[in-house]
Amino acid sequence: MSIGIFDKNLSFLCMLLIGCVGLCGAGVALGADFTPFPDTGQHKCYDQDGNLIVCPAPGDSMAQDGSYDADQGKVQQAFTDNGDGTVTDNNTGLMWQQATADINKDNVIDDNDKRNWQEAKNECENLSFAGYSDWRLPSLFELTTIVDYDRFNPAINSVFSCESSYYWSSGSYTNGASSAWFVNFFYGYDGWDDQSNSYYVRCVRGGL
Repeated sequence: MSIGIFDKNLSFLCMLLIGCVGLCGAGVALGADFTPFPDTGQHKCYDQDGNLIVCPAPGDSMAQDGSYDADQGKVQQAFTDNGDGTVTDNNTGLMWQQATADINKDNVIDDNDKRNWQEAKNECENLSFAGYSDWRLPSLFELTTIVDYDRFNPAINSVFSCESSYYWSSGSYTNGASSAWFVNFFYGYDGWDDQSNSYYVRCVRGGL
């Protein structure tokens, strides 16, 4: 297994200390119909030893993600519970399965609901749920939009039901034909792994 941006053992501290450029700040316009990328949810600041500190002022050379609030242009996460097992992201317009996919239909989410990458894609593409049949496995970019870095175990808004574990994205890893990208929702980091491994599934519909 390989971790995409952050080393697995340092991922949580790095997420807290590193101020993201663009994506985690005011947002990035990726097209005429794209809503700015939502905030990471991180509102705290930490020193190099992981101790909580008063956030440096915006624009300071040591400013962190938590230094910037909505009045600096950050788009706050905003979700609507649709009451039918789905959640709509009010920023991106994407509709998500509220809970992890219960693939074996036993009303319990456990290892028996994990699937390899191709099976995960098939599960979403064949899903008919909440009156819709255009579900799909989310891209890595889309999956990271629901990560909340102010939380961990799991690193996601409480409107969702989520395992503190790995979830497949639809993106294959370009440097390895047999690998694909995932997001780990314990801390919220991403990485890639062999497509034969079994991870959890959360389907999405709509498009950025």
